[in-house]
Amino acid sequence: MGKVNEEVEIESGVVTKYRRHANGHGLVSPDARVHPGAFVSRTAYVESGARVGPEAWIGPGSWIDHDARVGSRVFIGQNVHVGAEAGIGSGARLGSYVRIGRRARVASGSILDRDVSVPDDGVVGTAPASAGRGSAAMAPRSISAGAPGLPGPAPARLDVAA
Repeated sequence: MGKVNEEVEIESGVVTKYRRHANGHGLVSPDARVHPGAFVSRTAYVESGARVGPEAWIGPGSWIDHDARVGSRVFIGQNVHVGAEAGIGSGARLGSYVRIGRRARVASGSILDRDVSVPDDGVVGTAPASAGRGSAAMAPRSISAGAPGLPGPAPARLDVAA
């Protein structure tokens, strides 16, 4: 497998130490919590304070920023950036080259196709499954690149790793 720990120097000259995650060998900050059943690709980074749930899959070149939350069974394609303090709900699927802004929320079960950007504080939410009937049931939304944003109410709870 090679080294278990790596040091990375950023532009300002600060050196950050990362450990290699056992499943996929991605770089994980010692201050992050990644479930042992999650996969973190060798060229992916998980920054300090971030949490990644069980059976999540983080693709090559992706970056989970500080204090972000990634729920269980989330799929994150290649070269995706999940911004600081963002939350990705369980079962969400983020295609390659997706950008999730700082403090943005993606509800459980949502699907974001390739090249989609969610702005800072944005919400990819849910829509009532049976509009007009007073139902509290929610259905996931899907967004494709070039489609208008589909903000909805913030999910009451994002099922993410604690």
